[in-house]
Amino acid sequence: MSSAASSPHRNAPARGTTRRATPHRTTHHPHDDAPDTAEAFRRLARLPEGGDKDRLRQEIATEWLPMAHRLAGRYRNRGESLDDLQQVAALGLVKAVSRYDPARGTAFESYAVPTIDGEIKRHFRDCMWSVHVPRRVQLLRSRVRASRQELTQRAGGHIPTVAEIAAHAGLSEQEAADGLEAMESFTSLSLDAQTQGPADVGPLSLGETLGAPDPAIDTVVDREAVKPQLCRLPEREREILYLRFFGGMTQSMIAETLGISQMHVSRLISRSCSAIRAEIARDPAEAEDTGRAA
Repeated sequence: MSSAASSPHRNAPARGTTRRATPHRTTHHPHDDAPDTAEAFRRLARLPEGGDKDRLRQEIATEWLPMAHRLAGRYRNRGESLDDLQQVAALGLVKAVSRYDPARGTAFESYAVPTIDGEIKRHFRDCMWSVHVPRRVQLLRSRVRASRQELTQRAGGHIPTVAEIAAHAGLSEQEAADGLEAMESFTSLSLDAQTQGPADVGPLSLGETLGAPDPAIDTVVDREAVKPQLCRLPEREREILYLRFFGGMTQSMIAETLGISQMHVSRLISRSCSAIRAEIARDPAEAEDTGRAA
């Protein structure tokens, strides 16, 4: 055996030099829970519509479901249960899987994350308002909310005024006021909530301060409806109706007062009421044409 072969230093680096270690290359994904589904997406794009494509689409969505749940967790403690948020996020994930095109060359998560976020935000916008608020006011609320938070942090807890919020958000003061009011419309107030009542009564529940239907309203409507028809009746018939329905007199008392028979009073009341009902039931345009012709 040669000395060179038996020398323990045969493969050692030359004196004065150091061996450069080869680093272990690891590729970190932008999302720790991101699976490798690139090949699955390429197969999905080639498959025709049918059962095989639906099964593969479901498998891909299942692989990415942990990421969707993690995105849903960002919106917890905002008035919606985490389970519901995760279902909404899963719906956004299914839409992202169905619409993603691997031929564009972008990573799936770059497309899926904004799609899932948008679905969750749309859920809050459309389903979480106790009072219906127009879309324009909802957008104002978001801008006003962000501006108020930023101004409050800058001022060390000072609550900004409407004018300050409007100037910071680039809105008019009326728009800022509408946005602030919309912030109070996200949740409704219970009818059992206590409110400040009169001094001699004390606190009242909100339900106790609300008005109730006034039965006299129907009477007012009826009187206004018959007033024009009453004015067109002959004077004696108007007097008879007044004595009967407003004076509280019976037909016999009216007959004795006017010096006519009770039967005649009955016929006049019946005829007058029928005429009034017919006038009220007629089409307003037809009645107006008749009035002009008269």
